[in-house]
Amino acid sequence: MTGSLELDRVTLGFVPLTDCAPLVMALDKGFFARHGLSVTLSREASWANIRDKVAVGLLDGAQMPAGMPLAATGGVGRVNVPMLTGVALGLNGNAITVSETLFRQMEAADLAAVAQRPTDARALKPVIAARREAGRPKLTFGVVLAVSSHAYQLRTWLSAAGIDPDRDVQLVVVPPPHMVGSLKAGEIDGYCVGEPWNTQAVHEGIGRIVVTGYELWNNSPEKVLGVTAAWAAANPNTHRALIRALIETARWLDVPANREETAATLSRVVGVPEAALRASLTGSVQEAPAAPARPVPDFIVFHRYAATFPWRSHALWFLAQMVRWGQLPSSADLAGIAASVYRTDLHRAAAAELGEPVPLTDGKPEGAHAGPWTLTDATSPIAMGADRFFEGRRFDPADPLGGVPSRSFVPA
Repeated sequence: MTGSLELDRVTLGFVPLTDCAPLVMALDKGFFARHGLSVTLSREASWANIRDKVAVGLLDGAQMPAGMPLAATGGVGRVNVPMLTGVALGLNGNAITVSETLFRQMEAADLAAVAQRPTDARALKPVIAARREAGRPKLTFGVVLAVSSHAYQLRTWLSAAGIDPDRDVQLVVVPPPHMVGSLKAGEIDGYCVGEPWNTQAVHEGIGRIVVTGYELWNNSPEKVLGVTAAWAAANPNTHRALIRALIETARWLDVPANREETAATLSRVVGVPEAALRASLTGSVQEAPAAPARPVPDFIVFHRYAATFPWRSHALWFLAQMVRWGQLPSSADLAGIAASVYRTDLHRAAAAELGEPVPLTDGKPEGAHAGPWTLTDATSPIAMGADRFFEGRRFDPADPLGGVPSRSFVPA
């Protein structure tokens, strides 16, 4: 076990979303206290607030989109502070939602594309063309952060249909809790965000869920616990205790019987009705106000499938997207950034103290499995879930830029 903790009290930031559950329930159920931690949770308005406050030391650490510590370390954006993670906070949990008005326009343009699962973005092409011919403004889509999985999922969905996300539409950053209000006010036409802000738009009758993050990439990485490299170096025992507590919480969260309690607790923290949180936590998606819920068993995963492990193949996928979309030069040392930020060694040390099975490899091919499989390169075999990309691509972490599609597009 670790030695004495360097800090008596720790403050962690979060943004109100379903996947802040590991932090909220670690505090509520006593997992932090079990590991000697006195934790205060700080609700933050946006991911920019999270990034900036962690960078300057106003927060000890925080829930972060998985691309954020990579971007901060690689110098993408205005914050250039080395950060790292030793534990992921879960898989999946996002969706793309469009306004009722835009959905009706997509139906009229290409009913077959709208009806298929996952919904094909090609139904947007004639809508975009008609707006251009009429001299109307571009469609505007909200993302929570330029380097988040949400931004890259939306970009991938659009570009697979030949829509250039930088020319044919406008992407704007909107904090997750403001997405529904922005859609209602007509400031945006759609968005990609984590739950419960997709379900909440459906419940309010103003939006339609057209595709889930799970459908775009089965069991894709989502959030991590991020800290600065300097903080981790100064507080190794405290950091390892945080990782242990969050692994234990993730295990508790993936017990089906605990999801109802989680929904009730999160409702008070996130500030939406319990029903909106229960949908994703119990694996169901209501895509339209009058539609029956559709089962999606892995809509959000906290512990299963090695969900807490900070896979460097996930890190390299994010970095490859940054290169693809012009945020990071192709000459950047992607492997070096991934190794310094996604600290598999810290995770293994914490997991060993819990007796948790842990991968012995730092990365894996992504997109190679359409169904369940077993990871044998581990301290004991780990049951894994599908990791298929909706376009059928594979991502090889040994050649991260080899699988990055061209940015050439057929005009929408």
